[in-house]
Amino acid sequence: MNTTLETHINSFASVQKAIQNKTLTCAELVEHYLKVINEKNPSLNAFLEVYDEEAKAQAKIVDEKIQNGTAGKLAGMIVGLKDVLCHKDHKLGAASKMLEGFESQFDGTAVERLLKEDAIVIGRQNCDEFAMGSSNENSAFGATKNEIGTNRVPGGSSGGSAVAVQAGMCMVSLGSDTGGSVRQPAAFCGIVGLKPTYSRISRYGLIAFASSFDSIGIFANNAADVAITLEVIAGKDDNDSTVSQREVPKYSELLNKKSENNKKPKIAYIKETLHSEGLSEEIKAATVAKIEKLKSEGYEVEEVDFSLLKYALPTYYILITAEASTNLSRYDGVRYGFRSPNVTDLESMYKKTRTEGFGKEVKRRIMLGTFVLSASYYDAYFTKAQKVRRKIQEAMKELFTKYDFIISPTTPTTAFEIGKYEGETVELYLADLFTVPASVVGIPAISIPNGTDKEGLPIGLQIMGDYFSEDKLLAFADELIK
Repeated sequence: MNTTLETHINSFASVQKAIQNKTLTCAELVEHYLKVINEKNPSLNAFLEVYDEEAKAQAKIVDEKIQNGTAGKLAGMIVGLKDVLCHKDHKLGAASKMLEGFESQFDGTAVERLLKEDAIVIGRQNCDEFAMGSSNENSAFGATKNEIGTNRVPGGSSGGSAVAVQAGMCMVSLGSDTGGSVRQPAAFCGIVGLKPTYSRISRYGLIAFASSFDSIGIFANNAADVAITLEVIAGKDDNDSTVSQREVPKYSELLNKKSENNKKPKIAYIKETLHSEGLSEEIKAATVAKIEKLKSEGYEVEEVDFSLLKYALPTYYILITAEASTNLSRYDGVRYGFRSPNVTDLESMYKKTRTEGFGKEVKRRIMLGTFVLSASYYDAYFTKAQKVRRKIQEAMKELFTKYDFIISPTTPTTAFEIGKYEGETVELYLADLFTVPASVVGIPAISIPNGTDKEGLPIGLQIMGDYFSEDKLLAFADELIK
């Protein structure tokens, strides 16, 4: 093992440089990450499955390609996949008993594009069941634990993917973000997490939770690694009719490009986020300190009113439960996955399979969604929520005619203790308070580290940008991190 390996893996750029200088190989890199996984994963429960032999074999192939000058642009990147992303001939379970024994028949588009550019997939990562949760406690395979304190949650639903990057078990993870499931864990784990514009990345091969919200997101230790990954996996796809047809910018090259005339972006912060009842005083202080620092560096930063903020969370939960109720109807024990052994007829097979196969939170959301879609309540809840969503979108669009970015805390609190909100569903849902608006609107948003609280727990800063402004968003995030 290369004795200076640790100095090479701070970023993908440093890995590439070491590979070019022939001081590091992909085989050594994979061995390093497997060693870290073996040491840390048993206690953290971030990976549900590790592809150790496969990763080693792929590393040899990529090393040969590097020698031959035919390697892809992600050669040397070691990636983990949230257990909601299809990887051909590998198990896919959404961290649920319902998909017990199921293997994917194909690669999702994002996964396929990573592999095509010679990224090495090292394993399948734990998450909240069917991506429903804000703490990673809803997994059928047990909670993932935050490396900073194993009595703390890592956030959810992509908690395993966040912890894998946080604990150095892989370089980049792909997660999914429906209402904050990449940004909130990134904040709790002290790393970078991007939710791109809805439709920027194809959803083909992503297990559906709420189809008009779901986005594949990216975890890394820095903005540059997020940028190069997004550059590879974004773009049009014939398999997804909802994906954007826009060309994909060279995000990695634009990261350090100066804006026209070196003009600093104009920034807003939403007054209601800093005066939110549930906001931790330490997070508020860290956010205010960041605002003051930006002002001192010559940025124009203004406070704005966004009175519709209080409607974003209820709107989100009405709509996502309705979509979940529809999307999860396919898991019935007939075609694939779990089927209850305690059945007597067709009706009991449906009932018992879904009762035994789904966890508490998934069943709660299915029932809520079925209720809001019922004939008696469809207009009162679902139709009205769609109208409110449109109003929120229009109000946010108006803000982006005046400002380049909107900043806020990523979360109201730092990582809370495992079990703290057991049985207190509403309190747990409030963990998404600041991340949900970007999901309701469909704009890109990124969480970056913004210091720690008195217990040493990470604080996140969220930056939201206009539609398809990921190039500017990543460049600004990179500047703030540095």
